[in-house]
Amino acid sequence: MASSVPCRCRRPSSDTLDLVHGLREARKKQGDPLLWEWSRTTAWRDVKGVMRVAGIEGPQATPKGLRHGYGVAAIGAAVPLNMLSKWMGHAAIETTAIYANALGEEQRSIAERMWQ
Repeated sequence: MASSVPCRCRRPSSDTLDLVHGLREARKKQGDPLLWEWSRTTAWRDVKGVMRVAGIEGPQATPKGLRHGYGVAAIGAAVPLNMLSKWMGHAAIETTAIYANALGEEQRSIAERMWQ
């Protein structure tokens, strides 16, 4: 059964593949066959640690919060939805449009730009 989720995969160039294979072989010779030592859990822990050091607390002090903040900031900077959608890897622009549904200070900032 085919998935209803569109594939957003990109075929790497030959140069990129050669580089990755070279790195993998070098790692094997060093006794560590893993190309990347990071996992989703490691990234989550590292982002939380950086946020803690920066004094950022609450739901925004997570990878998801960081990503959401990026989306809202891009909308606030008038980045076109289609471009932001590509940058964030969204398959549907409707997903990106959620970031344009700003509230509070973001909404005031967007309204102020209209009159400048």
